[in-house]
Amino acid sequence: MTSQSPPDIASITRIGRKKRGRGWIWLLLVPGLAAAGWALFLRAPATQIIYDTREVTQGELVVTVVATGTVQPTTQVEISSELSGTLLTVDADFNAEVVEGQVLARLDDTKLAAQVLNSEASLQASKARLASAEATVTETTEALHQADVLGERGLNARTVVVAARAAHDRALAAVAIARADVSLAEANLASVRADLEKAEIRSPINGIVLSRTAEKGQIVAASLNAPVLFTLAEDLRRMELRVAIDEADIGRVAMGQQASFSVDAWPGRSFEAVITSLRFAPDAAETNVVTYTAVLSVKNDELLLRPGMTATATITVSREEGALLVPVAALRYSPPVQAASSRSGQGLMGFIMPGPPGRGGTRGASADGSGVWVLRGGQPERLRATPGASDGSNIAVRSEELQPGDQVILSQREGK
Repeated sequence: MTSQSPPDIASITRIGRKKRGRGWIWLLLVPGLAAAGWALFLRAPATQIIYDTREVTQGELVVTVVATGTVQPTTQVEISSELSGTLLTVDADFNAEVVEGQVLARLDDTKLAAQVLNSEASLQASKARLASAEATVTETTEALHQADVLGERGLNARTVVVAARAAHDRALAAVAIARADVSLAEANLASVRADLEKAEIRSPINGIVLSRTAEKGQIVAASLNAPVLFTLAEDLRRMELRVAIDEADIGRVAMGQQASFSVDAWPGRSFEAVITSLRFAPDAAETNVVTYTAVLSVKNDELLLRPGMTATATITVSREEGALLVPVAALRYSPPVQAASSRSGQGLMGFIMPGPPGRGGTRGASADGSGVWVLRGGQPERLRATPGASDGSNIAVRSEELQPGDQVILSQREGK
């Protein structure tokens, strides 16, 4: 057998070098394959972006506030009775037109008439006592004069003169008392006569009877919570609309502003109104929603509106002519930030490591409301625009770059 000699040191060194060379090859090959795969991924067909746009217009912008409320008469009076008693007659019914001073109902006045007769008799008696007192004064005046004359001649004692003077003074006092009794009797008579007049319940205004709860034979207790017998409206041709303005809108509402409103009874018809009063007192509902009452004047010449109708009012708070108008959504849009789609010129590490966002792709911007994005040449472009008044769907903007006809971007989506 032929014996093999052991490998020498040089051979072992050459074998180690070959293995190390293969390791370096693998170290370079793996990243290269990864870079090639990343390049193929980047070369894949890009997703198409579809933009939702609207055209910029120029025209009139009307800013409105919507509020709800009820139609009410300008003057509404609830009539009760100042006296207690039984209703003898009821002389007015629903929808009856009445004039000021007209009798609506009458109470049984038997007792009141008797009290008037009694007071008249008391007055006559007081006047008679006054006449008697005045006659006594005349008598005592003459007696006092005679006593003074005789006293000066020494024919009367001093006590006689003093007694005559005292009698005269008592007569004068009696006259004063009698006159006071007459005044008291006259006041009592005036009071019972007033009560007798109040037994006739009269209308305090010219108007129409909206409601009636009075019935013949009904007992009225004025000493307790007096019931409302009639409700009158002064003139239904002049009405008012009371609406609740939300606290978020009250700063834009002012007296004199024009409004239009509708009611369910007349669908498709609009009624005109104007704000005549804004109340400072808040109205807090059970839901803790704070509102303020606005009173609008309404013409109702055709008598189509009735008290209590629910109305929805649209108040015009501002109006701009010739304004640039864009949808409100345009100020909320901004294109998303995208990663770079090109890595050329960056070598192997450019394929492996992602580059900074925004290079070679669509720019990103926050929707801060200071500008809008328009579509020009198929690409979004940001233009400066200062927002103004809005009606909820469109907003007026001021811009030196934006023009009517520009297509502002509202949103975007991906398509194939």
